[in-house]
Amino acid sequence: MTKVHILDEIKRTAAANSGVALGQQKFASETGIKKHDWFGKYWSRWSDALVEAGFHPNQLTPAHDKTDLLEKYAKLALELGRLPGPGDLRLKRRADLEFPSHSTFDARLGPKSVLVGQLLEFCRGRSGYQDVIRLCEAYVPRMRDVPDESEAGEQEIGFVYLIKSGRFHKIGKSNAAGRREYELAIQLPEKPATIHVIRTDDPAGIEAYWHKRFATKRKNGEWFALAAADVAAFKRRQFM
Repeated sequence: MTKVHILDEIKRTAAANSGVALGQQKFASETGIKKHDWFGKYWSRWSDALVEAGFHPNQLTPAHDKTDLLEKYAKLALELGRLPGPGDLRLKRRADLEFPSHSTFDARLGPKSVLVGQLLEFCRGRSGYQDVIRLCEAYVPRMRDVPDESEAGEQEIGFVYLIKSGRFHKIGKSNAAGRREYELAIQLPEKPATIHVIRTDDPAGIEAYWHKRFATKRKNGEWFALAAADVAAFKRRQFM
């Protein structure tokens, strides 16, 4: 495998890719030229090979900042007059290629039941988002916002949720994500916001675990005075 051949292949594949040089892995899959064919023989880095072929080194796409994602989601909600769903995110992406993909929102912000809690906190600290705040406060998570029960076989799946009302958080359980939160929304003077939902085959046991873990911060019943680190610990769990 000669250097000239590799450089020619870099140029050829770049021409077929609208003039943009391929990344190392894509180049290898397209040409069959593996890293061992050039590494330590002609170049120590793939970027050096690209420069010698006459291209700028490829830059990694930076991860989207959560604040930026929440702002884009909030603006789309204002545009639509409702909280966007996966289909809305896909359509927006088609119309605006600079808009993040729906998978980016899922990866960075989690399922909609989790995203809405973060969106509410984001909008409360900024002007111009009163309509989005109302949409968030009226939102009740649906079963489709959490993984399908069929993924767990024959086990009965329930949910342990963390909601916030005023300065306090409530940790409770339910057999249907959103049902208990909806009931509480009717009872409380300040509408609760869903922060996170954990899917579990043992809702009673997992609820008891979190109640015990935060026992020193219990205020009344299932209500707790949680710190930001406590909330972050709860939000890291998707299934227990």
